Formats: sequence, structure tokens, C-alpha cells
Amino acid sequence: MNPKIYEGIGDIEKKLGKLSSAQKILLATDGSVTTILDVLKGHVNIRTLVQEFREADKEVASLLGINEGDTINYRVVVIEGKEPLIYAISIIPLDRLNNDFKEDLIRADIPIGRILRKHNIESRREIKSVSIDKSTPKMAEIFKSDSPMLTRTYNIIHKNQILIWLMETFPHSLFQD
Repeated sequence: MNPKIYEGIGDIEKKLGKLSSAQKILLATDGSVTTILDVLKGHVNIRTLVQEFREADKEVASLLGINEGDTINYRVVVIEGKEPLIYAISIIPLDRLNNDFKEDLIRADIPIGRILRKHNIESRREIKSVSIDKSTPKMAEIFKSDSPMLTRTYNIIHKNQILIWLMETFPHSLFQD
């Protein structure tokens, strides 16, 4: 595990107390979160809140290693089983996708991990950060909880380029032993 991620989990535990094994796995995995959620909670689905094409601003261009003004897909979803499990934002530079991948992405309600698998995209996940955040009114409404939020950001790398930047958030009250 990336030492920075290990330290980040340690910092979270200093503030909140011991995290469950499932919480640590969800924060630190370099595999598919969808697969982990399928195992923990049964088959999960995606509920898309926002799906739109945008022009990359300076911050997004820097995150993805693209030019300002390049077209990106901005997607906000809730991964859910019987209840909301994870709130996720993804930012994807469209020039790095083939047409079939784009079509599946635009269909919106397919998890990214499943799209990658369907198209046999060889990739790796590079975890950038883990943190704890205060619940916002939006998160409290989605999760019916004002529990502190556990958040991670990571890149999915394909052919040595960032294919997808992701942020995933879930309440500390979920996935406890």
C-alpha cells in the first residue's frame, strides 16, 4: 500500500477511532470498488445524478494532464444496493476513450469498473488521497446521515495516461463491523 494512504488512514483513525476492515479496504483498494460492494452488499447499481460534457477548466486540465478547453465527461453517481453506499464523481477526458466505451459511459447507469472489464481495458488505480470530511446537507440528504464522510481520490491509469479521475465518499457510519 502507498505509505501516504496508510498514513491517511492512520490520521482518520486518530480522529474517529478504529475503522472497520471493510472501510479500510474501500479507502485503500487499487481494485474495483463495485466488485467489493457486490461482495459486501449483494449486486449494486448506479443512480446517476449528473452526466454532462464540459470544457476542462484550469484545475481539471491539471488533474487530468490535458489542455484547458478539452472536452470532459463529468459524472456524479450514487452506488446503491438496498441503500445508498457511495457517492462518486468521475471526470474523464473524452479524447482518451474509444467510441464503444463512450457509448457505455453515456448510458450512465453502468459502473465504471464494469465498463472497463467489458471492454478489456488494462488499467491500474493510483490512489491519491484519503480523508475525512464533514457531512454536507447534500450528503446528509443522500445518506440520511450526518456522519463524517470518508473520502478518497484516485486515478485510473491506461497506457500511462489518466483515463479517469475519481472521488468516492461514504459515511463513517456505513460498513462498520
